Amino acid sequence: MLVKEWMTEDPITIEENASIMKAVQMMKEHGMRRLPVVKAGKLVGIITDRDIREATPSKATALDVHELYYLLSEIKVKDVMTPDPIAITPDVTVEYAAVVMLENCISGLPIIDEEKHVLGIITQTDIFKVLIHITGIYYGPWQIAFMLPAQPGLISELVQDIRQWGARIVTVLSAYEGLELERRRVYIRVTGIEEDKFKEMVESLKKNYEVLYWVKDDLSYIPRKGEVSKSQEASKALSKC
Repeated sequence: MLVKEWMTEDPITIEENASIMKAVQMMKEHGMRRLPVVKAGKLVGIITDRDIREATPSKATALDVHELYYLLSEIKVKDVMTPDPIAITPDVTVEYAAVVMLENCISGLPIIDEEKHVLGIITQTDIFKVLIHITGIYYGPWQIAFMLPAQPGLISELVQDIRQWGARIVTVLSAYEGLELERRRVYIRVTGIEEDKFKEMVESLKKNYEVLYWVKDDLSYIPRKGEVSKSQEASKALSKC
């Protein structure tokens, strides 16, 4: 999957000579944490809410509110932005973008063309959306993980064995990381099968394959901001024992 399929197109940008007060207003109005900074339409920097916090006097300042607003209106975006930020083109893969963000400890990347015009932006949230999409969690509650020899055709045989139980395959993912190339982890997500029959299927599969685990993802309760998850409730209860 390419970045251009998942990025936010035509993102809001800010001119380098704008005040950080303007940047604050734009971030608040649009619910953003970062703004690409442009000069003559081309990317020259990026400013984040963290940059603004670091440039803003603390609450312990002796400045009164009028002096504070004056100061914020005088400080320019170019004075606190990160100049020449890391940027990528729209035709690289989402995986590449994720690696760039991870390796550089950043949470968003501007997307530019050959002339450095800003075409879009991709963030950690977009990467999460890709993860959800490729795993298919919204479409299949059951996931089974296997450890398989890297044998040609073995995954195909496994998929057929699962289908014989009437289950519908949603996604098949595999990974070698942390393992020798002779073996790999395989994660299969399925739907269309009742719980009792699913468990019976797993026991049958264990006879021919190494099953690492199986799990049912319950999306009927997703913790929201300010809520406590079931696992957190359990931890709190145990802490009282």
